[in-house]
Amino acid sequence: MRKSGILLHISSLPSDYGIGKMGSAAYAFADFLVDAGVQVWQILPLSPTSYGDSPYQSFSVYAGNPYFIDYEQLEQEGLLTRVDYAGLIWDEDPRRVDYAHIYQYCYDVLHKAYTRFDQSDADYQSFCRQQEAWLPEYALFMALKNANGGKPWYLWEKPLAMHEPDAIATAKKLYQDDIAFYCVMQYWFHKQWYKLKHYCNKRGITIVGDIPIYVAYDSVEVWSQPELFQLDDDHVPTAVAGCPPDVFSPSGQLWGNPLYNWNYHKETNYAWWVQRLARAATLYDTVRIDHFRGFESYYKIPYGMKDAKIGKWMPGPGVELFRTVKEKLGVLSIIAEDLGFVTPEVRQLLSDCGYPGMKVVQFAFDDDPASTYLPQNYTTPNCVAYTGTHDNMTLRGWVSASPSKTIAFAKRYLHCRNASDLPMAMLRLTWNSIAELAVGQMQDFLDSGPEGRMNTPSTTGGNWQYRTVASDFTPRLAKRIYSLNELSNRLPAKTAPKPIQRRAKSVRTAEKETQGEQ
Repeated sequence: MRKSGILLHISSLPSDYGIGKMGSAAYAFADFLVDAGVQVWQILPLSPTSYGDSPYQSFSVYAGNPYFIDYEQLEQEGLLTRVDYAGLIWDEDPRRVDYAHIYQYCYDVLHKAYTRFDQSDADYQSFCRQQEAWLPEYALFMALKNANGGKPWYLWEKPLAMHEPDAIATAKKLYQDDIAFYCVMQYWFHKQWYKLKHYCNKRGITIVGDIPIYVAYDSVEVWSQPELFQLDDDHVPTAVAGCPPDVFSPSGQLWGNPLYNWNYHKETNYAWWVQRLARAATLYDTVRIDHFRGFESYYKIPYGMKDAKIGKWMPGPGVELFRTVKEKLGVLSIIAEDLGFVTPEVRQLLSDCGYPGMKVVQFAFDDDPASTYLPQNYTTPNCVAYTGTHDNMTLRGWVSASPSKTIAFAKRYLHCRNASDLPMAMLRLTWNSIAELAVGQMQDFLDSGPEGRMNTPSTTGGNWQYRTVASDFTPRLAKRIYSLNELSNRLPAKTAPKPIQRRAKSVRTAEKETQGEQ
């Protein structure tokens, strides 16, 4: 069935509190998608962000980002008063996330709610039991980071840094209250997220969520499970991840993430990966795996290098990992991010797994009519066509920044006289492709310029800050997207003849509806 999706992370939703939240604006956006005839909402990883504010560099692969917890719902539960959060200065620009402001106030507000929360609550106790495989270790890790002024774990006192049993036992007693605070925040996140996901699913919207292939060095996984990674006896990486030099990046990309000890993972029958994907499959309806090609072979850079010029390709686990996942978990809905240096071996892995790969239309206009990114050359509908990803410029920005030769080819191909017409033409091209799923960034439907870019790879600062405002989501825009879906045969089955824009329901109304449907 042909479908369409819109990519917009939770952080980019409208909010009075500096960053998007799982509150009324999220429910209103779900209603907007329904009115627009869109069936898929794609987001980025929900993980807590760390240095650099990237959701792809997180303290945990399992935890949710406390920044997304909705204060208004906590107020409805009697855990906050409006005075606790509404009078604070959360931002200076409603279209940019100011992470310094968020960090300064968010945890203070949530701690006030924590002091009023009853930890004997049966639902909370049940949540802790269900998540015991990761929650206690994560909460201890965050409590220790807090006690150490936010320093990475490898700068803590050696007994704690090396996860020695006696030091861990002492820390659990000493920081008992802080540990409980981080557990309660995860409970609130879990509760609000699944309520929102249920609302979306009941209205015919599925969630595509993202998981990074690698974890951050400063993460609870590396700290507490060093055997999973290529580390020396002092838990220092022997090699790190990245990409080799190419025409776009002469020095390559040095990501710095620890590499997996794939021999150990194979010995354990990939238990850690099975558990990770099992968790992701409950958070999302479809899981997009970032840097899928790294499972076929990965680029290994010696630790301590200043760039990615020196490195070598090493074999990954290949199809064996995904056969094991299928054996343990059944058939999962997975999208493989197969961009970058794609070899015949990577294509074979994708074919063996049967997962849809990605086609980014921005990559199609290199003056080569045989480009695999041009929809005329798609060989199967089992793919996802994107106008661009979170790492790409917006379509309007792409037009303004691309070489004249590229723009000339795009104008010829799309029959556009003016370059200003290219963004809409590229959206139509994506939607009219044979791909089963077509996805566009919300910024492209809003015709945003360079200011709408979410992330510029290999740069620090100024990324992950894009936000929308409530006035962006107009009935006129919903009608325009609906028309695009109608003409490209991407409307949901048995949809109403014409969308009727509804007033966004409050979170409380949404709660009553979803509770009544359970």
